[in-house]
Amino acid sequence: MQDRTRASFELLLEISRELAASLDLRSVLARVLFMSTSNVGAERGSLIVLNDAGQPVEAAIAIDNHVLHPTMNEMQAIIDRGLAGWVAQNRQPALIADTRSDPRWTQRPDDASERTGSKSAICVPLLASGQLAGVLTLVHASPHFFTQEHLQLLQAIADLAGIAVRNAHLYASVEKAQRRYRELFEDSIDPILLTDWQGKVLEANRQAEKTILGGANQLTGLRIQQLHDIRGDLLGENFSNLGEEVTFHYESLLHREGQPDLPVEVHIRQVDFGGQPTLQWILRDISERKQLDRLRDDLMAMIYHDLRSPLANIISSLDILDTLLPEDQAESVRPIFQITTRSADRLQRLISSLLDINRLEAGQPITNRREVDPHPLAEEALEAVRMLAESKGQTLQFEAPASLPAIQADADMLRRVLINLLENAVKFTPFNGTIQVGCAPEGAWLRFWVQDSGPGIPEEALEIIFDKFTRLQADRYPKGLGLGLAFCRLAVQAHGGKIWAESQPGAGSRFAFTIPVAAAA
Repeated sequence: MQDRTRASFELLLEISRELAASLDLRSVLARVLFMSTSNVGAERGSLIVLNDAGQPVEAAIAIDNHVLHPTMNEMQAIIDRGLAGWVAQNRQPALIADTRSDPRWTQRPDDASERTGSKSAICVPLLASGQLAGVLTLVHASPHFFTQEHLQLLQAIADLAGIAVRNAHLYASVEKAQRRYRELFEDSIDPILLTDWQGKVLEANRQAEKTILGGANQLTGLRIQQLHDIRGDLLGENFSNLGEEVTFHYESLLHREGQPDLPVEVHIRQVDFGGQPTLQWILRDISERKQLDRLRDDLMAMIYHDLRSPLANIISSLDILDTLLPEDQAESVRPIFQITTRSADRLQRLISSLLDINRLEAGQPITNRREVDPHPLAEEALEAVRMLAESKGQTLQFEAPASLPAIQADADMLRRVLINLLENAVKFTPFNGTIQVGCAPEGAWLRFWVQDSGPGIPEEALEIIFDKFTRLQADRYPKGLGLGLAFCRLAVQAHGGKIWAESQPGAGSRFAFTIPVAAAA
């Protein structure tokens, strides 16, 4: 008995050494099968590796000292029914003395009595850290061949093999993921750099070498700070703001060898590379986009300037015609003149705002500031949209204290800001809705707000709606150019204030902005 126990221990020790010799999954499967069949006395065997979801990912069948690898469909058929499926489902070993008398064994054509006939079989689960890693099945041509001692020995082998198979499977998964990442890394049309946390370049794909150095393989070892102007205010000192699930992006200029700087959009995040946390930099070429933006801005500026002069002539001509109307026709014709004048004024406000967008984006300051009384400013804005609101049966409400401090501002520009916000409110508020306008002092600031009763704005869009050419994409939102709120933000910021939106879908929206009072300014 002692000799048998010692032999078993020596066998398990040898198996342990064999399994530790490789992390290649197919090599591990072959070793497990050969050692199991030879030491238990089986004639053939199969080993199926399962993932965490219990699905087969790899398998091997040993017959006559040859190892075969079945297809995915064949593996799934084995695990879906029969003895291997029962063991996988119950996570218990099974010993079948006679395969013809046990319903867990799936009868095949070669089990017929005129062919191989009855057999005996052992099937055990491979467990690793409490998880099912696979199922090992051994078969002998003679019934009642396997005993409980065979079962115990095979279970001991399976306990050792479970960890080896699990490790080999995980290693294969990691290898596959790394190969896939390497393919994506090298085939990307964008330059990609991997750096350490000091900014030293560890890896660069082909596109990075081609874009920055014209194809020379010299990027490794350079600093990312040498290649483009990083946003230290965004990323933090030593990239401290970059957490595991955080991605930053910003625009910058990529410095190239012997070529002009290239405008790029930088995307940076933390990735695992070679088991170490690494920084991945994707540098997307935006030179064509920048060129299109410049062409669009130049074209718009040209159109606005060309429209301004004839529009001014139209407005002055309407004023002259209004004074020349005969008294007997004035009452019937004047409403038409008022509609035409209001439309022309609205077009002039739009053109002025669009010209101001270009001017303010270029960094030009506001030159005609003066002390402005907020009350008439708000009332003039309300009067400009009153007819439009009344056409939809909407109610305009104005809330403000009787006494308000003066503000230091460009009155015409702020009036257009309020009119833009009010026209948006009229556009989004349904028929017979209510629009509230108000202003109130807040320390050194005066806060204005416009509240509508429209469909509201999604939370994720509260910031981007102030960007140029940004529109909410839904049937319930009216269409537009996406320039009105962009002008409002530029105008308010040029005054030293700030503007924001507060909203909940279905509960209306409130747009508010602050302007410094004259004494504070």
